[in-house]
Amino acid sequence: MSSGGVHGGGLRDVVQLTLPAASAYLTVLRTATASLAARLDFTLDDIEDLRIAVDEASALLLVSAVPGSALECVFALSPGVMRVTVSVDSLDGEPPSKDTFAWTVLDALAGEVSSSTGPGQRVTIELAKRQGARADLGEPPAGHVRSRSAESTELGQGAKLGAVGTS
Repeated sequence: MSSGGVHGGGLRDVVQLTLPAASAYLTVLRTATASLAARLDFTLDDIEDLRIAVDEASALLLVSAVPGSALECVFALSPGVMRVTVSVDSLDGEPPSKDTFAWTVLDALAGEVSSSTGPGQRVTIELAKRQGARADLGEPPAGHVRSRSAESTELGQGAKLGAVGTS
């Protein structure tokens, strides 16, 4: 992991993973996504949304990946925002169709999604997720606690999880 220093009033870290372009390695990517989102203090729901979105983006790209190639994933971490870029060398050089159920799910989970091609046959999907922002409305979900010093965070129907301090 490389630290990019201070940008726009906060720390920005960039983490890059290069894995074989095979579905067997998506578990590593899902775990890394969840761990990095937790580092940014994303809610459990946001962490799960990101984990699924990165998995879905990768699965969309793996369908046309060149056999034996690498899947590259870059995570840019800023206060309250995670940007993820997933790319692979593709057999056809065509981005995934945006008129599919998979793309609709990806868009709903991530908040911001785009795709691009090049150089060559390289295909890239870019995601961005903001902490506590609902993808459909761009606002925090009901009951969301923004303060890190909150006494507790609501987990559902009356269940509470006490805040645990870390140093």
